[in-house]
Amino acid sequence: MELTNKVAVITGGSGGIGLAMAKAFLAEGARAIVLADLNGDLAQAAAAELTKGGAVCDGVACDVTNEAQVAALVDGAIARHGQVDLFCSNAGAGGEGVLTDASNEVWQMQWELHVMSHLYAARAVLPSMIERGDGYLLNTASAAGLLAALGSGPYTVTKAAAVKMAEFLSITHADDGIKVSVLCPQGVNTAMAPRSLGDGQTDGIIEAEELAQTVVDTLREERFYVLPHPEVGDYVRRKGDDVDRWLHGMQRLRRKTLDA
Repeated sequence: MELTNKVAVITGGSGGIGLAMAKAFLAEGARAIVLADLNGDLAQAAAAELTKGGAVCDGVACDVTNEAQVAALVDGAIARHGQVDLFCSNAGAGGEGVLTDASNEVWQMQWELHVMSHLYAARAVLPSMIERGDGYLLNTASAAGLLAALGSGPYTVTKAAAVKMAEFLSITHADDGIKVSVLCPQGVNTAMAPRSLGDGQTDGIIEAEELAQTVVDTLREERFYVLPHPEVGDYVRRKGDDVDRWLHGMQRLRRKTLDA
């Protein structure tokens, strides 16, 4: 996808990765951006800053765990800008606890935020995209969804489900003209700012602007994995070659962390 003259909706768009993507898309010639965030005031403030440079940008309040609000977000974007070419389902948050020590409430919140939100977005935006025979879904997951974040079971498990959701959307709707990519970063210098992939060190904390450029490049090539840390691709291949070896390595890492 070339972003020139495209309309993009970005959830979790008031800062961090979402705002960096908005700026990168506008630099590529996007026609309009809709920034959605749970905090509508922050979304509107971010949009106002972008419009100072002449961009067309809206800031909208949206709780992505509420399907009616996601549908309203899409309907509003289409009403204002004619269509949605790219939907970036980007909102997310960390979750405390490993497995049994994480409350049901945390598990459910993470599930709603990292899995159901992508489903709600697809349900809302796919009909108009399929009617045109063209559209793009970019779902933000995490390297933790491909590998593991030892410090958070709910985060790891739901991010893995987010990857599978993106895979299934790609398989199901490719013949409808729909492209799908999944963003799987390690540490990014944002408000969430994980300093490690679980309890193992990342391959470096990158800036959100660098991640956004990787997104632009991957969308242009229409590849499925968006890997701002390219080493993650190697780790996934090694895991696939010998999952037992990978599991043993992660078990050793966990023991090392507990002994520290």
